[in-house]
Parts: sequence; structure tokens; C-alpha cells
Amino acid sequence: MAPRRKQPYRILLPLANPRTARDLVRIGAGVADGRPTEITALGIVEVPEGVSLSEGATQARTARRLLQRVLGFGDEEGVELRTMVRIGRHASDGVIEAVGEEDADLVIFGWGGPPRGQAAEREGRPVFSPTIDAVVRESPCDIAVVKQRGVEKVESILVPVRGGPHAELAIRISRDLAKRFNARVVVLHVVPKGIGDRGLEREQAAVTAFVREHAGTRRASGIIREATSVRQAIIKEAANHDLVVMGASAQPTNAAPDGRYLFGTLAEAVASRARPTVIVVKTKQSLGLATFDELRASEGTLAHADALVETSRSLPVVVDRWFAENTFHAHEFSDVRKLVALKERQNLTISVGLPALNEEKTIGTVIRRVKAALMDRVPLIDQMVVIDSMSDDRTAEIAAELGVPVVRHPEILPELGSHRGKGEALWKSLHVLDGDIVAWIDTDISNIQPRFVYGLLGPLLREPRIGYVKGFYQRPIRSGDQLHAEGGGRVTELMARPLINLFFPELSGMIQPLSGEYAGRRELLERLPFFTGYAVEIGLLIDILEHAGLSRLGQVDLERRIHRNQPLANLSQMAYVILAGAVRKLEERHRLELLTEVGRGMKVIKTEAERFSLEVLEIGDEIRPPIITVPAYLEHRRSLKGR
Repeated sequence: MAPRRKQPYRILLPLANPRTARDLVRIGAGVADGRPTEITALGIVEVPEGVSLSEGATQARTARRLLQRVLGFGDEEGVELRTMVRIGRHASDGVIEAVGEEDADLVIFGWGGPPRGQAAEREGRPVFSPTIDAVVRESPCDIAVVKQRGVEKVESILVPVRGGPHAELAIRISRDLAKRFNARVVVLHVVPKGIGDRGLEREQAAVTAFVREHAGTRRASGIIREATSVRQAIIKEAANHDLVVMGASAQPTNAAPDGRYLFGTLAEAVASRARPTVIVVKTKQSLGLATFDELRASEGTLAHADALVETSRSLPVVVDRWFAENTFHAHEFSDVRKLVALKERQNLTISVGLPALNEEKTIGTVIRRVKAALMDRVPLIDQMVVIDSMSDDRTAEIAAELGVPVVRHPEILPELGSHRGKGEALWKSLHVLDGDIVAWIDTDISNIQPRFVYGLLGPLLREPRIGYVKGFYQRPIRSGDQLHAEGGGRVTELMARPLINLFFPELSGMIQPLSGEYAGRRELLERLPFFTGYAVEIGLLIDILEHAGLSRLGQVDLERRIHRNQPLANLSQMAYVILAGAVRKLEERHRLELLTEVGRGMKVIKTEAERFSLEVLEIGDEIRPPIITVPAYLEHRRSLKGR
């Protein structure tokens, strides 16, 4: 039997200033207790009370860009490092929520020290900072506060001990850092003056036994110092070492009821005044308030914890926060080589499907630009396939001439029959697109650019929590020979957006819910039913919301998209199918029937000269089941794994 793989040690690194991150990453890389390490650099955007959280979207984009500078530190230290940005009224709330979301084992804060002339323990002043103090009071996991003075060269680590519940964490962290830096560990115990030789011998024996039991390295020793001031003795001894690691003092029974007792005045004073870098640690304590740990314990999964957290807030706040945190811009991912590195590091493959029906005017441009930039020049895309819906022009011929495989969707899984419509083509394409991530791009775009693809892929590669990304853009509308900057997306604005706000308000932050460019993780897509026609986009969004949660959705600004605009009569039929699809999802949710037999078809008005008549069109979508329930699909996936 193969040995069980150790669970990763997850570290959260809240960063107010990414320029201070290098030393914190070095420390994080060394304290993993022999387990694989995952470090998340966290940026928090604070939005004042009275201002919509959605206003933080621009600041979040800036914060994500700044955090990208940190990623190289992970490569230097040989650890997995990724970034995340969260929005909130208070930074401490964002940190505590991120602890739960990431299931973090340790939070490492960098601390610049108290403002000049301010005593750390002065009544009414923050001990470390308002954010650090608030998180420490909650103690959602183990916490380390680092007073940074450099860790470029660490040869000796001092560990002052007085016992207490946090000493074990301090010695464990110092032991692991000693292995990382090839340093010696010196355990210091300060005793009162005048205890005599025999007293000193007893204390020395106790320290030696403690080192032997806990230090875990031959390069560890224990020393005793006599002093009238423990604080001064530690600060004096610290000058002989490169790093100090100490635990918080045990909380006294007479601690102030407002929770001001955090690490104890001794640890706070040493961190402020000692010459080398000081790491003060506090192990997790039982909490007086409901936290993510309690949510996880009661529900069993992080997904349920997220759902409980979201429903505990008012819906507008949830949507506003989602909008700010999960709205991206394609420019954030323009360094395609970094995306390739992320793909390779995560051992992922990427497929792009190009659904097409009579697109001979534009499909050549779409293939050339995307293939040249993202397959030939840089290997971001591993597979590209045209999914043709029985075009009767040169669409398939052009694609084949450009070296892209063409598969007619009725010929995929033929034993299951075939329906007309884009949704059918997308559902069947999952059988021929082999990637772990699948992106679909419409082929009627006349101004296609590589950003239409890498913009969709970026959030999926950079943010593991996101499972599905929709594109949005400016949509000009053509009137004769004139192209007007606005006016496109008529079905979205006149039907879909009001519908969503009324019945699926969690999705109201989606800028273009019906856009034709999107990408998702296979493990999510293969478990979703697909409408066979126009309702496929709205159906996927609703099902992901229902079964995976809002946090799994993202959207990205692709800037400007030019394509052919359809006549109003066609848009009316499109709107009918989408509306009918949304109503069917409401029926599923509430277990009732809203559509009558008559309501399954649409009456359209026909005009001939001065005569009017009615015609009933059967234009509703069918629903394909999750493709993972199809035996042929499962067999195909197993065959790929066996290669």
C-alpha cells in the first residue's frame, strides 16, 4: 500500500505592503512541520461603511496586481505560493474569513513596530495594530507576528521559554526554521537572582530535558540566565542571535475583560526592542464567538461553511462583495508565460472549443489569432477543436486548412441522438475536449484577440476557488454602415437582467450573464445539465449557483466585442427560450409546475400585406443530463487516464 500523502500545511500571509513579503515567505517556507507547504498571500481592500462593497472592485484589481510581485518569492523558497484579495469593512474580518476559506493552519503577520514614541501597552492604543489585535483576539488558528529586521542569514535562533501553552508551538517553529536555515537553537530560561548553585543546577537540568524532548536537533542547547528583569535579560541575550522565536505568555485569570491581553507584555516588549527579527507565536485557543471552525465542524465541508457565511449576511452585501472580489480584467493575465507556469505547476491541461454554424467570414481570423498566440508561440492551450453544427458554407473547410480538427456535433455520441442548438454542441464537446479546463469561444467575433481566451483562463489558473468564468465586454450595435458604441445585448438588458434580479438575485452582479465566452473546470462542468439551445448560458449559471455556490463564479472584462447583430424577431424568440429555461429552473427549485402545455410553444405574429395571423413555434430547449452520467463518456475518460 502506498504511503498516505501528508496534508499540506496552509499558511495565510496578510500583506499590507507586498515589499515586506520576502522575509515572511522565507519564514513561512520553514515552519511547515515536515509537510508540503501552501502559502497564500492575502490582500485586503477595506471599503468604508455607507459605501457599497462593489466600489472596491477597482482597488481589488490594483491589489491583485501588486500581489503578483510576491509570486517569485515562492519559487525562490521552493513552496507553492498564490494570491487572493478579499473585500470588507474591516481588514480583520477579511483575514478571519480567509482563514476559514483556506482552512489555514497558521497566519503570519508582518509588524513594523509601534509608532515612534508610543508604548505598545498604553491604554486605549493597539498593541500591534487594529487588524492584528482583532485577529489575535479571535485566534482562528495558530498566529505568528513577525517584527521584521531581516532573515537573510540565520545561524542562531534564540527561544526564550517560561512554560505555558504556547511554548510547544515556539519550540516546534524554531526547530523547523533551524532545519531550513541550518542554524543552531538556543533555549533560554531566565530565573531570579540568588537561587543558589543547587537551584541553578535544577533549572539547568529541566531546560536540558526540555531541549532533549522537544528541540529535535543535535544543534540545540539550553542556557540559564539570572536576572532581576526577565524582559531585559531576553533583550540582552537576543543581541547574540539572528532570530528570536517566543510564545505568548499564558493568559492570566485577571486579564482585562475587553481582551487587551494578547501575547502578554513580555513578548510585546521583546518584539518591539530586541535587535534581531522576533517571531511571537500564539497557538489556537477556544473561541467565545462562532467562527469558521465551528461552521466546518457542524457542516463537514468548506462549501457548506461558505454557504452559511453568505446566508448570514444580507443578500445585497453578498452580491456587492462577490462583484468586487470576483470581477477581473483581461489585462491582469496578459503575461501569458506566467499563466503557462501556473498551468504546469498545477499539472493541468487546457482545451478550447469553437462552436460554429456558418461562420466562414470570421472563423479563419478567430483560429489564426488564438492559435498563433496561445498554441504556437506560447503553449497555454493544449487542444483546440471546432464543434460544427452542420454548417453548409466553408466553415469546416477553413478550419481544417488551418490545422484545427473539426467534429460535427451530431456525430459525437450518435447513439444518444442529436438536437439542434449551441447548448447541444457544448454538451457533446465535453466528450472530445480532453482538458482539465475547458473554454468555449464564439466564432462570429470579428475583432477577436488572444485576451478573449487568456482573460477567461487567468482567474481559473490563479484562483483555485473559482470554477467557472464568464466574459463581459462593450457590445457595439450596427445600424446600416454605422457602428454605435452602445446598444448591443438587448436580450440581456430587456429580459435577462430583470429576470435575474427578480428570481435569482445572487446572480445580479453578473454584467453579461448571456455572453458566449466562458471557461470552467471539467470536474464542475461534467456534473451539470445543459440546455440544448439558447438557454444554455442562463442554465449553467443557475445550476452552478445552486450546486456550488456564488463564490465559484467569476467574470472578466474582455473590453470590446464586435459580432453580427440579430434582427428583433430572432431576439424575441431567443428571449422566449431563455425565459422558459429560467422558469424550468424555478420549477426544479420549488418543485412546482409553472408552464402549461400551451406555454411550451411561442405564438408569433405574421403579417402579410394588411392581414395578420398567428403561428405557434415549438422552440423550447431540451435538457441534457450531466455528461458524467453517460457510460461512453466515463469509458473515454478512463482510457485517457490509462495513457
